[in-house]
Amino acid sequence: MRQLPLPFDQKPDYSADNFWTYAGNSLAQNWLANPASWTNGRLILWGEAGCGKTHLLHIWAVFHRAQMLQGSNLRGIVAAPSTPLAIDDADIPASEQTLLHLLNMAAEAGQPVLMSARLPPSRQAIQLPDLASRMRASLATEILAPDDAELATFLARLAAARQLVLDFHVQNLLLSHLPRTPAALAEAVTRLDRAALANGGKITRNLALSLINDLRIID
Repeated sequence: MRQLPLPFDQKPDYSADNFWTYAGNSLAQNWLANPASWTNGRLILWGEAGCGKTHLLHIWAVFHRAQMLQGSNLRGIVAAPSTPLAIDDADIPASEQTLLHLLNMAAEAGQPVLMSARLPPSRQAIQLPDLASRMRASLATEILAPDDAELATFLARLAAARQLVLDFHVQNLLLSHLPRTPAALAEAVTRLDRAALANGGKITRNLALSLINDLRIID
């Protein structure tokens, strides 16, 4: 199966109202509500692509008026933070030295730092020993994949929001062939909705099959 590159067809909605809460992300949300309890003032949310890490970072950043940063853009000289920080893809920074400097300055300023990563600190391929040490000394919590019942509920919610009718066979196809993440299902329903409009409004099994290969999502 081929994988479509980013970006998504539409800008993601990272609002709090659009976030799906389920058992696998409830622990992360509990930690997010209490930054004062984070080890060394840092929290790392980790999990597979599409599990909702970036969405949670945006929600937290808005609530705490934090500066939102992208790991792949971290390079060169950075200013000491005057607000909390939210760093997406902190496990793949453009410059490990820049990230280390930023974490040190945030600690000195007493500003909490929320980060996302694909892997826990102990498994990250960080070359700079001091940065690896800082990451391992941070609180880390995994966002787990939803179970079958949770995925089915989420799919039904997405379809209802768009007033789509997905029969049993179409639902099974999507749940069986797509990545088991909220992002994958959300993108699938968006594309099926658009395809259905061009197809007279009906979502058939054949229509779903024709799009399955394209519905591959990266967080």
